[in-house]
Amino acid sequence: MRAAVLHEIGQEKLEVLDDVEAVGFGPGKVKLRIRATGLCHSDVSAMSGVLPQPAPFIPGHEGAGEVVDVGDGVSGLGAGDRVLVCWLPACGECPSCKRGQTQLCLAGFMNAGTPNFKRPGGDVFGFAGTGTFTEEVVVGAGCAVPIPDDVPFEIAALIGCGVTTGLGAAINTAQVEAGSSVAVIGCGGVGISTIQGARVQGAAQIVAVDPVASRREAALRFGATEAVAPGELADAKQRITGGEGFDYVFEVVGKSATARTAYETTRRGGTLCVVGAGAMDDTFQVNMFELFFDEKRILPSMYGGGDVLRSYERAIALWRAGRIDLESMITHRVRLDGINDALDQMRTGEALRTCIEL
Repeated sequence: MRAAVLHEIGQEKLEVLDDVEAVGFGPGKVKLRIRATGLCHSDVSAMSGVLPQPAPFIPGHEGAGEVVDVGDGVSGLGAGDRVLVCWLPACGECPSCKRGQTQLCLAGFMNAGTPNFKRPGGDVFGFAGTGTFTEEVVVGAGCAVPIPDDVPFEIAALIGCGVTTGLGAAINTAQVEAGSSVAVIGCGGVGISTIQGARVQGAAQIVAVDPVASRREAALRFGATEAVAPGELADAKQRITGGEGFDYVFEVVGKSATARTAYETTRRGGTLCVVGAGAMDDTFQVNMFELFFDEKRILPSMYGGGDVLRSYERAIALWRAGRIDLESMITHRVRLDGINDALDQMRTGEALRTCIEL
């Protein structure tokens, strides 16, 4: 079968090959035929080494498709079922799951160290234990979440990661209050979803911050009340909040420098929500006096900060009701052979989300 493979960490381009085989099918597993997958910035971060991932590997974790076969012991799924890929399934047994913090379950990360593909030259890993830049993939049954018939595969794929992450940051983690002021730093697919989440929550002012003009323009269409370049953020803070700072600031870049800017843009007693996935050697610093004196809440948000199955259902309900716009987030569509063009479009900021159709 065909798949896009990164041979070594640090390479900027993927090679589309037709000698890849999905392996690992057996009890508790399902084989999926991927129909659509989104290109998420986390895929690029794994390729560059910012996020740890063994190589060679197949990127992609934001996917949807059909069940081809189910292994022994799998219930509730059958051949032909339409599903989205959950890259962080809850095991239901670990301490995090028992506390109701299923987004912190580590079972999915354990799968990332087991190859789920092979080529004549050896084993190939799937990013985050999945790897959706391929025609077929074998995953644990918990990774295959049934979707209603009226949800297109490309919409389901977005819900599988970026939309759930952004909406959840505003709704679950920060719990944005109606009438509040919000700033969102970084307006790719996750940032746009965060903006939509803040709008759903009833924020009065939503300022989008991004260096790319086309993304700023897009943010206004998705609910931002104002969009500024990074150098204009201080002025927006002064104009909108009287210099006090925003009630909620979302960092959706994954860098300590932007997290520090976000902290300084948050009012005393306000909330800084860190959504971007960054590198292990990039350290965010606050001094002990300001930490005590400013009483700002610093809230990381992992995969939307809540039960992902409930978050999927909520995203579908909001989409059906017209409260969020998911179709317009897909600005580019390519076939698998165009994956490297899609990577370039993401790196330059030209694309919000690219749908890869298989």
